[in-house]
Amino acid sequence: MKADLIIPTYRPDDTFCLLMQKLQEQTFVVHRVIILNTEEKLWKEAVEKYPIEQSLCGLPCEYTLYHISKEMFDHGGTRMCGVKHSDADIVIFMTQDAVPADKNLVANLVKGLEEKDTAVCYARQLPNENCRIVERYTRSFNYPDESRKKGKADIEEMGIKTFFCSDVCAAYRVDLFHKLGGFESPVIFNEDMFFAAKAVFAGYYVKYEAEAKVIHSHNYTVRQQFHRNFDLAVSQTMHPEIFEQISSEAEGMKLVKSTMKYLCSIGKPYLIFELGIQCVGKYAGYRLGKRYKKLSRKQILKCTMSPEYWKRLWNQEVSDGNR
Repeated sequence: MKADLIIPTYRPDDTFCLLMQKLQEQTFVVHRVIILNTEEKLWKEAVEKYPIEQSLCGLPCEYTLYHISKEMFDHGGTRMCGVKHSDADIVIFMTQDAVPADKNLVANLVKGLEEKDTAVCYARQLPNENCRIVERYTRSFNYPDESRKKGKADIEEMGIKTFFCSDVCAAYRVDLFHKLGGFESPVIFNEDMFFAAKAVFAGYYVKYEAEAKVIHSHNYTVRQQFHRNFDLAVSQTMHPEIFEQISSEAEGMKLVKSTMKYLCSIGKPYLIFELGIQCVGKYAGYRLGKRYKKLSRKQILKCTMSPEYWKRLWNQEVSDGNR
């Protein structure tokens, strides 16, 4: 099967160069790397600062580079644009800060899609060396060391995690991707999870492949957690067909309790305070996001991490209203 790799970029740096270098070592060679860069000016600045061009020239496959403006970026629409430029059987989405952990990442993702009823296969995310303890545990909670194939029959047991999927590193069967309508656009967040839900409700499966591993984690500040969870809650509120049936809050509480237990077990109960502060930021953003319809536009722009999404949405509403 032929696979293309699609990577949205914005201010690429040395981690992106490392990603390109690790792609050169893969046992399964992708057909093409498709880069969807936001703001050509910023790409040129990055090229002057980092060895990006050298890393790209070392790839064992061809690559294509497309530039879009910041105003046009959309988590779903931009990735859909990448799919349109691909003629492969499988498309693999990665973010610019996800680095293959070994030489078999692509091979294991492709293997995860061998069964024709599997629509998407996503990778295990391992923490960076500088990852804080709480975030390190969160990675192990969300990305365990056992693979699992998830379908409609698993909803009762797994709840919202049945639909969990991450485009930080995930492979899609192109035939099913088109059959199910691909990603929606515009979308503020969770385009991967919404597609996974569509696939599951249509009778297909989502595969979590623990042997496909990337190194990826963040040490978010409380403010960043607030903005991120605001957008997360907005995306959920916009999809009541999924989230009114299956609550994500129960899974969040399960993670908090599990993390507290873990911190005590390793003799670091004092980190529960740090966890609590993080939870306050997350919950405040989440509750405001759930009530975004009651907020003014000015308030929304202060809460979101995606102001360009809102500006596009509001402009579209004006255009639709003038027809």
